[in-house]
Amino acid sequence: VQTLEHTPALVHGGPFANIAHGCNTLTATETALRLADYVVTEAGFGADLGAEKFFDIKCRLGGLKPAVSVIVAMVRALKMHGGVAKTELATENVDAVRSGLCNLRRHVENMLKFGIPAVVAINHFTSDTQAEIDVILEECSALGIKAHLCTHWAHGAEGTENLSRDVVALADAGEAHFKPLYPDAMPIADKIRTVAREIYRAKDVAFSDIALTKLAQYEEAGFGSVPV
Repeated sequence: VQTLEHTPALVHGGPFANIAHGCNTLTATETALRLADYVVTEAGFGADLGAEKFFDIKCRLGGLKPAVSVIVAMVRALKMHGGVAKTELATENVDAVRSGLCNLRRHVENMLKFGIPAVVAINHFTSDTQAEIDVILEECSALGIKAHLCTHWAHGAEGTENLSRDVVALADAGEAHFKPLYPDAMPIADKIRTVAREIYRAKDVAFSDIALTKLAQYEEAGFGSVPV
């Protein structure tokens, strides 16, 4: 399809990350890579669920080596993480944004585990105040990553030009050393533990007897090297 600003966009597949891998097909991505200098693709359902599956499943199976990750953040979402009710999101609450930043911080940490640089795109809403935005910018600066306020919904490509230039610069710098979270040879149960501990910060995973039996059956059937 063609966007409003006449750039090509490939829409092919896209199962939800809560029931599948949460990203489009390898066919779409590989086609885009043959047609463009830079390809932007979405991994839905957040940097914990969608991005982890994109890296550990799609990139692994397709031999893809991403150069940059863009984490989309919103003042409204951070306020909700900070305890604000949905009906109060339009009211300025800098303290709630600051409290909710632990969520953004965790997403940044998760993305850096895969060996690629990250940048934050702040998806701007008209109810956002400068004080709330500044708190996010300060946090990202403290984390050592750049953040950009994005107004693409109002100004089209011009509203994300600074973000785009930064993404291109990071990609061209060649600083990415992409690596999946776990190796193919790791036992399935340990792969599950690795994702739970490293991405979701679980202390451990308790497997039922039925689950352990099924995992053993999968490995005996030759599926021990597949991603989870």
